Amino acid sequence: MRLLLLCLFLYLVGVIQAANTTTATTTSTTTTNDTPSFTTRTLWSIVSSSVFTLFACIYTAVHPNIPSPEDSPLLILRRRLGMMIMALIAPELIVTWAMRQWLSARHVTRQFKESGYFNISLSQEQSETTAETYVEDHDSARLLIAHPEAPTLRYEKTRALAKPFKKLLKTYVLKQSEDYTWTQMHSFFVLMGGFMLYVDKKPYQTLEPDEVLKLIRAECIDVPTLTANQIQDKSKGNAISKGLIILQVAWFVMQLITRPFYGLDVTQLEVGTLAFAVLNFLTYAVWWNKPLNLQCPHPVCWKSTESRPENHIDVRENDQVTGWDILFSAVFGPIFELTGRSDLSGSRKLRVPTFDGSIELEDMDAPILMLAGLLMATIFGGIHCMAWFFAFGTHQEQVLWRISAVATTCTPLLSLLALATASFVDSVICDSVMKKIASIVCWTISSLSPMLYITARVILLVLMFTTLRNLPLDACKAVLWTSLVPHL
Repeated sequence: MRLLLLCLFLYLVGVIQAANTTTATTTSTTTTNDTPSFTTRTLWSIVSSSVFTLFACIYTAVHPNIPSPEDSPLLILRRRLGMMIMALIAPELIVTWAMRQWLSARHVTRQFKESGYFNISLSQEQSETTAETYVEDHDSARLLIAHPEAPTLRYEKTRALAKPFKKLLKTYVLKQSEDYTWTQMHSFFVLMGGFMLYVDKKPYQTLEPDEVLKLIRAECIDVPTLTANQIQDKSKGNAISKGLIILQVAWFVMQLITRPFYGLDVTQLEVGTLAFAVLNFLTYAVWWNKPLNLQCPHPVCWKSTESRPENHIDVRENDQVTGWDILFSAVFGPIFELTGRSDLSGSRKLRVPTFDGSIELEDMDAPILMLAGLLMATIFGGIHCMAWFFAFGTHQEQVLWRISAVATTCTPLLSLLALATASFVDSVICDSVMKKIASIVCWTISSLSPMLYITARVILLVLMFTTLRNLPLDACKAVLWTSLVPHL
C-alpha cells in the first residue's frame, strides 16, 4: 500500500509539472488542430527515467538464489553487486539463466507430481466440490457453475468458459484451505536452494530435487509440508510490485517508440536502456512464479537413526575458491551453463551456485536454450545499431559506438561458429598436425570472444552517458500525452 501511495504521489507530481511546463507550448499550438503538443524535458528527466528503468532491469528483475546460512551480509551484498554487474555487461546471460531455471522447474514439477508424495489435500478436494456443486452468492451477484455430473456434450463449452472464473473464485472469493499440491513455485523454490537438510539441529547440506525424493523414499526425512502461500509469504515481491516495474518499463518503451513518429531525436542512453528493457520483459515472464530475495531455506530434519546422509546421497564439500577460480567463473562460468556444461561449474555445500546447471536438460531443451541465448544476444546488440546515424559529439565516439555495437551483435555467433568448427575439424580431418592447428585457432577465438564482448559492452555503457553532453534540440522535447501516462 505504501508503494502504491508513493507511485500515485510521484505520478501526480509529474502531471502537475507537465501541466506547468506545457502552458506556453500548448498556447502556441492552438492555431492548428493537427499540430501535436510538445513539452520540454530536462537532462535530469532523461537521465532519471533511463536510470530508473535500467535499475529495474538489472536489480529488481534479477531473482537470486537463497544464500548460505554462513554467508555474511557483506558477502550477500557483494554477490548481489556481482549479479548487477553481470546484468549490465551481459544481460542476455541473465535471461538465459532464467530460461534454464524455468525449463528445469517444468521438469521438476512433472517429476514431483509423478512421485505421488505431494497430492492434493482432502480439504482442497472438498473446496473444489463446493465450488462446482453449489451456487455462491457474493455482493448480490450469483455465479452459476455447471454441475460436474451434467451431460458433457451439452455443457462442455460452458464449463470451458467458466474454468478461468472458477479459478479466480477459488483464489480470491472462497474460503482458503491448506493446499500442499506441488506447483511450479515449489520447483523454483527447491532449485534455488529452498530445502536445507538439518542433522543434529545443524545445517548439513542443501538438497537437490533428486535428493529430496531419494530421502523421502528411504524414509530418512518427512515429506516437506509447505504450501505455495507460505513460499509467497517469504518472497519480497508479488504481482503488484512486479506489475509496477513492468508498467514503468512499458511506459519507457512506449514513449521511446513514439518519438520517431513525431520527428524527435532519441539519445544513445535511451537506446541502450531500450535494449535492457526488451530483455527485461522475458526475464519477468519466465521468473514470474519464482520467489524474490529469499534469505532462509526451509529446514528438513534428518530422522533416521540407522543410517547417515552419506549412505544415501553424495555429500558435497565446501570448495576452496582461489582468485583465479573467481575470475574464471565470472567470465566463463555462465557460458558453460548456457552450453549445458554444468560439470565445469563449482558448487558449495550450503547454497546453490548462482548459475546452477545441476539439473540435466532434456534432449531438445539444451539446443533451444543455446539458440535462444544467441538470438537474445543478437537482438540486444542489434538494438544498439539503431543509433548508427545518431548525432555524436565527435567522430571518434561515433566510430567507437559502431564498432562496439557490431562486436556485441556478432561476437556470440562468432564464438559458436568457432566451437562448431573445432568439433567438425576434430571429427573429419585425419592429419594430426592440421587438426591441432585448427583446434588451437578455434579455441583461441572462442576464448577471446568473451573478452572482446565485455570490452565492447563497457565502451557502449560509457558512451551512453558521455554523449549526453551534446544533445540535439529535438532531444529535449517530449510528446505531451506520453507524460500523462502513469510512470515514475
